Amino acid sequence: MCAHRHFLSPPPLLPFPKPPLLPFPLLLLYPLPLCLSAAVNGAEAHSCFTRLSVKDVLWLLFGLQLAELQESPQDSAITRDINRTFPAHDYFKDTGGDGQDSLYKICKAYSVYDEEIGYCQGQSFLAAVLLLHMPEEQAFSVLVKIMFAYGLRELFKQNFEDLHCKFYQLERLMQEYIPDLYNHFLDISLEAHMYASQWFLTLFTAKFPLYMVFHIIDLLLCEGISVIFNVALGLLKTSKDDLLLTDFEGALKFFRVQLPKRYRSEENAKKLMELACNMKISQKKLKKYEKEYHTMREQQAQQEDPIERFERENRRLQEANMRLEQENDDLAHELVTSKIALRKDLDNMKSLKLREVLNDLSKRHMVREQWEAEEKADALNKELLMTKQKLIDAEEEKRRLEEESAQLKEMCRRELDKAESEIKKNSSIIGDYKQICSQLSERLEKQQTANKVEIEKIRQKVDDCERCREFFNKEGRIKGISSAKEVLDEDTDEEKETLNNQLREMELELAQTKLQLVEAECKIQDLEHHLGLALNEVQAAKKTWFNRTLSSIKTATGVQGKETC
Repeated sequence: MCAHRHFLSPPPLLPFPKPPLLPFPLLLLYPLPLCLSAAVNGAEAHSCFTRLSVKDVLWLLFGLQLAELQESPQDSAITRDINRTFPAHDYFKDTGGDGQDSLYKICKAYSVYDEEIGYCQGQSFLAAVLLLHMPEEQAFSVLVKIMFAYGLRELFKQNFEDLHCKFYQLERLMQEYIPDLYNHFLDISLEAHMYASQWFLTLFTAKFPLYMVFHIIDLLLCEGISVIFNVALGLLKTSKDDLLLTDFEGALKFFRVQLPKRYRSEENAKKLMELACNMKISQKKLKKYEKEYHTMREQQAQQEDPIERFERENRRLQEANMRLEQENDDLAHELVTSKIALRKDLDNMKSLKLREVLNDLSKRHMVREQWEAEEKADALNKELLMTKQKLIDAEEEKRRLEEESAQLKEMCRRELDKAESEIKKNSSIIGDYKQICSQLSERLEKQQTANKVEIEKIRQKVDDCERCREFFNKEGRIKGISSAKEVLDEDTDEEKETLNNQLREMELELAQTKLQLVEAECKIQDLEHHLGLALNEVQAAKKTWFNRTLSSIKTATGVQGKETC
């Protein structure tokens, strides 16, 4: 970053005179606001202007007049914040005065112009700072330029995702530049979003003195939104010794009260700005940290179980809710205590003149304290509503996951029942075939036994017959006569053919039985494959108790299949 040599001039107490209203043809020739050309180079400003649509050109030239013709959905929030924006400043302290009227016009015009973001809390401070240096038309144009061209509106989008990325980048820069303070914040569980939210969302305009804010805005217009990191590191570096001595509650109180008071001195503010300008923070390093953040978020989303993530988010939101409620109670108690103390001081005053002076001071103090308390209460209420909404979303997601788990469980149960019925059916078929094979084997054995007995009987009869012994030898073969031999051979051949036919039929029946057995085994393997696929789908749900149940069912099914085979 280049050395900062030029700061915004001190603000005037009275507004600038408005430029004269021109007819429409001459209005298009009216030059760009000076603040826009101060934010960018002249050639860049001209080229940027020529790329704008007709609608944007009309809004830049007379957006305030267009906004008066439309209604803003955030009108009540704008009106409430206007009274709490720099209430001690002479230009903005009068209700209904010129300052508040111009500030209201600018905030309403932007809420109508940017429908996606609209008006955001704390935006009125930035608009007020611009309004102290230029007419309201130019202040509106510069506000649009800062929000769009400088990327400030990106912090409010996608549930503040880019803002959390900025917090991660700030913590990584702390780890590099201020490691001892970074480790101390880790020890006391103090995260960047607890103290740096307003630094990014309001550009330091809400809490710090105006002369310091003017320097920061000037740097931002020259160098870009990364200047916030330089100023934030400068604040942390100059306050390191004090922060190292604090605990969690003490650190939050230091950022809320003591840190803004320290820079009420112009000398301290100038030292801080010199330190911020001398810091070297490259865009390459910020891009690297941004990539690390997105990679970390993707890994967390992939590794973390959805139910565990939502339960952890639920616990975190509940803790944040309790913390915010406690801070709200503390602020309310502090406000009541301060009012009681002021009342006691007023009662103890004897002089009427002193009473009047103290009364005026107490009113100013009470207005300031009330404004701060209401601002904090509104912020806490807004964060509480966001926490409740996140809690509702987490419960809905949990309920949806439970319904999906029940459906998956029912589907697996049906598949298991179907597989069991198929296994039982196949088992019965296999048993029947085994029984048939056993019966055929018994019949074959009986037939062979009967044939052997019949042969023995015939052999015995031949041995008993003297005439037959002449034709047969002891082995049962025919001795001589060829005709008898041929007759006996024919009878023997017929018997053999009959036996062979019976044997072939039995072998054919046995082969068919074996084929049906193989088909049954194939069906069993197919069913086991489908069962395995169903089990894999169940395991993808990452339900520990359900995995144990499916493992036991799978084991029992495997044992039954083996026994059946």
